[in-house]
Amino acid sequence: MLPRKLSIKPRQSISVSQGQALKLGSQKYLKGASKRKEDDDSVEVGEGLDEWAQHKTLIKPLDQLELTEAELKEEFTRVLTANNPHAPQNIVRYSFKERTYKQISMVDQLAVHFSLEGHMLHKDSDEARRQRAKMGYVEETLPVEASVVEFEDIEEQLETTAESMEIDAVEPVEVIDVAAKGKKEQKLTNQFNFSERASQTYNNPSRDRGSQTKAPPRTTFSGSVNQWEIYDAYVKEIQLQEKAKEKQKPSTKKEETIRKKLVALEYQGDDLTRVSKSSKIVERMVNQNIFDDIAQDFKYFEDMSDEFRDQEGTLLPLWKFQHEKAKRLAVTAICWNPRYNDLFAVGHGSYDFLKQGQGMLLLYSMKNPSFPEFIFGTDSGIMCLDIHQEHPYILAVGFYDGNVAIYNLKKPSSHANYMSSSSAGKHTDPVWQVKWQKNDMDNNLNFYSLSSDGRVVSWTLIKNELVYTDIIHMTVEGTTTDKPEALRLHVIGCGTSFAFHKQKDYLFLVGTEEGKIHKCSKAYSSHFLETFNAHNMTVDAVRWNPFHLKIFVSCSSDWTVKIWDHTMSTPVFTFDLNAAVGDVAWAPYSSTVFAAVTTDGKVHVFDLSINKYEAICVQAVVAKKKTKPTHLEFNPIYPIIIIGDDRGQVTSLKLSPNLRKFPKEKKGQEVQRGPAYEIAKLDRLLNLVREPSSTETK
Repeated sequence: MLPRKLSIKPRQSISVSQGQALKLGSQKYLKGASKRKEDDDSVEVGEGLDEWAQHKTLIKPLDQLELTEAELKEEFTRVLTANNPHAPQNIVRYSFKERTYKQISMVDQLAVHFSLEGHMLHKDSDEARRQRAKMGYVEETLPVEASVVEFEDIEEQLETTAESMEIDAVEPVEVIDVAAKGKKEQKLTNQFNFSERASQTYNNPSRDRGSQTKAPPRTTFSGSVNQWEIYDAYVKEIQLQEKAKEKQKPSTKKEETIRKKLVALEYQGDDLTRVSKSSKIVERMVNQNIFDDIAQDFKYFEDMSDEFRDQEGTLLPLWKFQHEKAKRLAVTAICWNPRYNDLFAVGHGSYDFLKQGQGMLLLYSMKNPSFPEFIFGTDSGIMCLDIHQEHPYILAVGFYDGNVAIYNLKKPSSHANYMSSSSAGKHTDPVWQVKWQKNDMDNNLNFYSLSSDGRVVSWTLIKNELVYTDIIHMTVEGTTTDKPEALRLHVIGCGTSFAFHKQKDYLFLVGTEEGKIHKCSKAYSSHFLETFNAHNMTVDAVRWNPFHLKIFVSCSSDWTVKIWDHTMSTPVFTFDLNAAVGDVAWAPYSSTVFAAVTTDGKVHVFDLSINKYEAICVQAVVAKKKTKPTHLEFNPIYPIIIIGDDRGQVTSLKLSPNLRKFPKEKKGQEVQRGPAYEIAKLDRLLNLVREPSSTETK
């Protein structure tokens, strides 16, 4: 029989278990007992009541802020966001739709501080229950009857507890009969499992759309192909082309044969060029392997012994260039290419009047020292050559028979592309030097030539023809004459070398066989501006300083090398080399460094800033005593010097660090090396040796 029910006030009904009912009943009994006991104490003791009835004062700290009512009511709100402060805000991605880069507005703000992957399951989860059921474990469940608490048992327990605590009465407890309602205990939702409280939208099902087109027509074909069928097809095609040409224009049999020969030559020429290019590449690769040690020295070797030589240097031999057909010819001219720093041209001929014959023009590359890049045979020996500065594929050449010629490397042939003739201003004596000049007013190529016949001639290439203009007729006295041509044979001046000023195009120097140097101008063909009594024998070379515009150097067979200031009549420096000097050249990297070769087989390198009296390097460069060096040239970029001899061989040597070093910088000062610095360095040396009278007149 179920216990009786108590009346329950609306909105105050609760359902309790057995333990909760005991707890609630005991609390209410205790509250009633404590209240009655306080009343009894208050009646007996009056002093305690007065103490609690007194007014309590609020104590504030001294540093507490005193705010007004408005300030107290004011609210300070802050917006808290869950954005990741380290997330980038400027991510840009490429939009294929708009074909441009666009900034992404949605940035992932999730920051994971800790994550641990495990295999443990919560015991109350559905997955854990399924796992227990699968493994055969029986779940322990309490029957529904056990959860029903009889009111009589609760009341008896409350009375016993009240008697033990000396409580008078027990207030009734409102109890709901769970079994009477017929409802089972419901499971509370997990407030940390958001998947139970999530909401999902309805996704429309996808629809498949397609379009079908007509299938393209298909055909099956097959056939066998061999070499003869391909040949027959080409033959038929050629016959069809020939028939079409015959219909357009009738041609004779001779014309047809000539045309076929020309076509065959064109195909043959194309094949030859392809073969030559591929063979050059293979040849260079083979030479790199053969001369690998020399290539390593060229790139990296620096003579460490220069530190112990007291500012003296050495020359390291590198490659040697020689062609078999030019072994009996002397090297009469050398010139570096202004654009390709590894390419240089060599002219071969003979200085002996009794051994004149054919000559050769060769172009070598340091990448292939075993064989020349270009070979040109000439009917007469070459005495001089020069490469155009703006067109590095054009060369001007002077011959022993007095002719001048132009070679074009883009159109190589066995003969020169343009050559002078006896009826068009040819020299009557050997041409000792040629030099390219700026183009004329009509932008035509122009170069100058100098010969022993006393003429300085300007050559201009106009409409595939060399047109000449005589600039100066030299005489022994240094002046020209208006007498008939037959009387000039005894007073003619023989020019051997000349040099043009870099800035003043009209100014140039001419060296002669008599040992004199004439300062000339293009504007005055009747007389010289000045004449220097330079040497006692033939002036072999004259060169302007590449930095200082007033200084030039000259060398002669009288064993001397002299440095001049063209505003002074006497040399600034004079050096005796104890042998006939064949050539002299300034270094392109310093205004005070120059080199000279002598007939005893030696090279002399001077640096005036280090030693004004002696060479800092004297070294023999030829193996045999009978071999004599003839010409030398500095490379414009690399620390390389090339020297030619009278046996047709060209030797390349590398300058040691002492021959190309710069002055040391002082502490706290930076030396700006450039043209102005090089000019000032040479001026300091010249001021020490110039005469006081000459400096005062200036």
